[in-house]
Amino acid sequence: MSQWGIKVQDLSFGWAEKQPILNHCALQVPEGEFWMLLGTNGSGKSTLLRVLAGLLEPLSGQIQTKPPLGFVFQNPDHQLVMPSVGADVAFGLVEEALSHTQIQERVAEALESVNLLHLMRRPIYALSGGQKQRVAIAGAIARHCNVLLLDEPTALLDPESQFDLVTQVRALVQQRRLTALWVTHRLEELNYCDGAILLEQGKVVQTGSPEVLKQRLQKDWAKLEF
Repeated sequence: MSQWGIKVQDLSFGWAEKQPILNHCALQVPEGEFWMLLGTNGSGKSTLLRVLAGLLEPLSGQIQTKPPLGFVFQNPDHQLVMPSVGADVAFGLVEEALSHTQIQERVAEALESVNLLHLMRRPIYALSGGQKQRVAIAGAIARHCNVLLLDEPTALLDPESQFDLVTQVRALVQQRRLTALWVTHRLEELNYCDGAILLEQGKVVQTGSPEVLKQRLQKDWAKLEF
């Protein structure tokens, strides 16, 4: 039987029941795979990710994930709170009652996994946008997360940094058998994932091959061109 890193059934969310943002969503992401969640602005992508992360309480439905979960915001400045790279990665380990040596080992391992070990003492303010996103990912890696949720992590990055980040996450999924769900609106990022989910007006309308979804969206968006 398949093992699911994320499994969602009949999930609904809204600030009022009569105006749901998510409407009876169902989706499954296999354990150890890198999947992407697509949809136009206002389709509910970011809301769905926040419900999965436990940041929002659903109106109904069932959510099964393999904890612990890591969450990466679109803007890393919203989650990096400590003055230096190493201190920020260590901050997420406070509640785990680890020894100082164990924390140092976790931080070094996590930063090495995102190729930032040499910047352990670098001030956060001195990092590029792409480096900040990798620090946020390192924070999740340090907590040995099994599921990584990423909310449009390349939205504020230049093209080179976008490519570096998506390839880095793909490598981490393969090396650590993480389950990753990445929200995007960039069709070119579909080239790096194992599967994709399309959300329209709060409903999952298609799931499966990245190439099939890419072709569908290219046709749909071509109809909107003037």
